[in-house]
Amino acid sequence: MEERERAVVRTVPTGLYVDGAWREAADGGRFDVEDPATGEVIASVADATVDDARQAVDAAVAHQEAWAHSAPRERAEILRRAFEAVMAAQDDLALLMTLEMGKPVAESRGEVAYAAEFLRWFSEEAVRVHGDFYVSPDATTRVLTTRQPVGPSYLITPWNFPLAMGTRKIAPALAAGCTVIVKPAEQTPLCTLALASIFERVGLPPGVLNVVTTSHPGPISDAIIGHPGLRKLSFTGSTEVGSLLMRKASSGLLRLSMELGGNAPLIVFEDADLDKAVAGAVFAKMRNGGEACTSANRILVHESLADTFSERLATALASLKVARGTEPDASVGPLIDADALAKVSGLVEDAVAAGASLVTGGERRGDRGYFFSPTVLRDVPPTARVFREEIFGPVAPVYRFDDDDEAIRLANDTTYGLVGYIFTESLSRAVRTIEALETGMVGVNQGLVSNAAAPFGGVKRSGFGREGGFEGIHEYLNVKYAALNLS
Repeated sequence: MEERERAVVRTVPTGLYVDGAWREAADGGRFDVEDPATGEVIASVADATVDDARQAVDAAVAHQEAWAHSAPRERAEILRRAFEAVMAAQDDLALLMTLEMGKPVAESRGEVAYAAEFLRWFSEEAVRVHGDFYVSPDATTRVLTTRQPVGPSYLITPWNFPLAMGTRKIAPALAAGCTVIVKPAEQTPLCTLALASIFERVGLPPGVLNVVTTSHPGPISDAIIGHPGLRKLSFTGSTEVGSLLMRKASSGLLRLSMELGGNAPLIVFEDADLDKAVAGAVFAKMRNGGEACTSANRILVHESLADTFSERLATALASLKVARGTEPDASVGPLIDADALAKVSGLVEDAVAAGASLVTGGERRGDRGYFFSPTVLRDVPPTARVFREEIFGPVAPVYRFDDDDEAIRLANDTTYGLVGYIFTESLSRAVRTIEALETGMVGVNQGLVSNAAAPFGGVKRSGFGREGGFEGIHEYLNVKYAALNLS
């Protein structure tokens, strides 16, 4: 690492953050954090024990009542100060993110700004939690509803958006009056630790936010989920792990939010503006190097445009600079680890063996790190694994369709339902397709749907619950109803 990189990493606490204090794991254990562009170890952090995990929940439980009864304006001001502090540290946080996750620094800066928006948005929502009051149909009772914090919440965040997925969960929980225990992914714990340090500096009371880092998430999650004081679990990650966590959470009847896998279709109809469609596909496919649950996995193009679109998409992807994210003009960083590289390579090999044509890319880049060339596959048969499985890499498979009904059928032919993208110049076609797609979100003539002010979430095996928007804070609130007899 260069000296500036070392300096940024040195500013980050590497212990557990429990009950307002930084501390080592009970057994002194630590684990390494690797730069996926080089394979170099950039830091080591505390490796929590089961006892550490239980103590983190104990702290959250102990401080829940006081935080729930704190003034909404106080919670709002803390979140606002955190927003300002994150933006003030944008350059350092972006570099830190690139070092532990790999994405280009320019893209990391965009994520820092996106992450900060959740802090600002929910600082504004903290003072707008409301109930209702109305007359019952028989006029004998007044119905009073209020909303109260769910209680101590366990938040599990993924490695691909290490700061934004943290603020997207932490901000609404704190705004609602819930204390939290956060477990970041073992590949990317540094951004979460840096965020906890920021919250500490801006005056968040001890025990409201607790961070547990670990290289053995199974036993740690079991201990936290099994704690009798826990009230909610929010998880972002794979559908398989989400299903497992749901089963474990059932014994405590925990409130759940699950943001799981995706297999997003991107439909280019025959009347689409090809410039918009290609640009939108590049963004929807290559954001985060394709390592996103919202990534366009199946690009469905009308027969009349398929050849031209494929060539233009291939030209655009081939022009992207694949390099370590700290290099000038880097467009595509490495995949997160060796397993991810092997999976993406295997999906491309399977598709070609099934009859797909390789238009560009298709190979590993370099002899260190986990780089893979941006890839376009044309005429991919639906029998290929890449049609069914989440790719999580820079591979764009293009499929043909003949009419709108076939496009919708192919788009919905998946167990996932997070997001879909459509490109058309027809308003009526856009509305029909929005209504027909079995997804929680739809992008129309754009390759981006993520927005702190909008409800993010899916259907089917992509999970349930919403993060962001007006709906996001309600995931951390219970409705209480009181019947007032005024007769």
